[in-house]
Amino acid sequence: MARNAEKAMTTLARFRAAQLAEQGKGQQERRPFLACDCDDLKSAEKWRRQIIGEISKKVAQIQNAGLGEFRIRELNDEINKLLREKGHWETRIVELGGPDYSKLGPKVLDHEGKEVPGNKGYKYFGSSKDLPGVRELFEQEPPPAQRRTRAEMMKNIDADYYGYRDDDDGILIPLEKARSEELEKEAQEKWLQNKGNNVDMEKDEDDIYVVPEEPMSDKKMQAEDVMMILPLIGLLLMFTSYPETVQE
Repeated sequence: MARNAEKAMTTLARFRAAQLAEQGKGQQERRPFLACDCDDLKSAEKWRRQIIGEISKKVAQIQNAGLGEFRIRELNDEINKLLREKGHWETRIVELGGPDYSKLGPKVLDHEGKEVPGNKGYKYFGSSKDLPGVRELFEQEPPPAQRRTRAEMMKNIDADYYGYRDDDDGILIPLEKARSEELEKEAQEKWLQNKGNNVDMEKDEDDIYVVPEEPMSDKKMQAEDVMMILPLIGLLLMFTSYPETVQE
């Protein structure tokens, strides 16, 4: 593909340039490289509109994801460069006494781009937001929720929170009284029922504290018999020895 300089030297290009010269239009005027080189307000506004048109075309082109990664990155860089240049021309227009387009003009083109958190200024447009390495930048974890202090939590708490005015309408007290009477009646019936069951159980149960009489063993009976015979033996011995003492 021929370069722009080679295209300008073709016969058709020279013929077209001569035709424009005859009509008084001459060669197309080029936009100044620096905005400070322009001293005419109308020219500055014209260059600003031209830049906006170029940005619109490139934003439409970058929506096509089939352009390839390198072309998409190149278009995104060009759009950001044109946005910075537009800002320079808007500053120059204010210096020349014109309106402040940064505050009055629409910012649709700026809002179509998305900035990476922490990287203010550079924006990603269209398919560039889905490029490798860029998608991960927008998928950052949200910051943790800020914990509320005790003073902030207690700020909106009043007497209604603690139920201090719940009885003012006169509805709750009758309901509580009726319910308490029902619970008291149920408790009494349950107590009487349990009391009757306990009396029946006491009649049926044996006295566990009564010690049963055990039968005497043979040895114990023999010992008791010996203890009963010993006094009788003593009396017999005493009477048998008494006549001998009288004869002496």
